[in-house]
Amino acid sequence: MKLLVINPNISSDVTRLIKAEASRGLRPGNELTMATAPFGVAYIETRAEALIGGYAALQIAAEHYAQHDAVVVAAFGDPGLTALREILPIPVVGMTEAAVMTACQQGGRFSVIAISQRIQAWYRECIASYGLEGRLASIRALDEPLQHIGRVQENQGERLVELGRRAVEEDGADVLILAGAPLAGLARSVADRMPVPAIDGVTCALIQAQAMVDIACNTPAAGSYTQPPSKLCKGLGTALAALVGRQPQD
Repeated sequence: MKLLVINPNISSDVTRLIKAEASRGLRPGNELTMATAPFGVAYIETRAEALIGGYAALQIAAEHYAQHDAVVVAAFGDPGLTALREILPIPVVGMTEAAVMTACQQGGRFSVIAISQRIQAWYRECIASYGLEGRLASIRALDEPLQHIGRVQENQGERLVELGRRAVEEDGADVLILAGAPLAGLARSVADRMPVPAIDGVTCALIQAQAMVDIACNTPAAGSYTQPPSKLCKGLGTALAALVGRQPQD
């Protein structure tokens, strides 16, 4: 199978981190296509930035989904995930949803270790949208500006590990999620230093995307995830306009 992995931010360094971790979860014979947002921000922290990232992901998916069996949205907070599920005829998996569902299979309560304070509100809203706010023990985050988004693990690795330990000791976390594409691969490298399971969203999403293809569910023909109705549109790229069944307005 072929998997399209979309980084909804513009950082190619982060895309390389995602690819390295995603490749470890890829079954023999399966293929990855990596894509980086052509517009947007270096990393997503806010609701507005998530909206921009979701649109970038939608545009990329429209251009490339036909050659793939599943799509992975490789950003914590899952920008554009539900819209992509509504509009694409193939499975779409998000890092956050995959990680929190996996965490719930590992323990009673989980904590999220994040890269910035500002990101917390958006993460909480995302987790609540999945009905799992009651399983969230805490979100702990770095509290200083990031100098280079592609080097967070190198520059802040020890602090992130300490935040994880505090989440276990002080917040009662049974599982830790090291959140965000810039932390891809960190859970694997520090697992033996954590007192509870540490989860990587990229790994969870890749494994679940492959499983969704195996399950081979039918594309919805009814319900709220049926493809949206056709209508006039303006300003959309050719691929996106064709995907949603609309004709450009003169």
